[in-house]
Amino acid sequence: MKQRRATAKAKGFRFKFIGETIAELKKVVWLSRQEVAYLTVLVIVIAVMVGLVLGIIDYGFTRLVNDVFLGS
Repeated sequence: MKQRRATAKAKGFRFKFIGETIAELKKVVWLSRQEVAYLTVLVIVIAVMVGLVLGIIDYGFTRLVNDVFLGS
């Protein structure tokens, strides 16, 4: 009998959780399509720039290690 009560409470909790989640999502101020596009492009540009900088640093260290340790 205790098992059934626990299951019923769990189901009630799920529905309450879903309802509360939907209520919170209604409070969210969503970005406009233009803002989303701008921020997406900004993130992609920054990611590419950071990737290039890290790639250049990696290449430099690779050359340094090859020259110092391998004498190439």
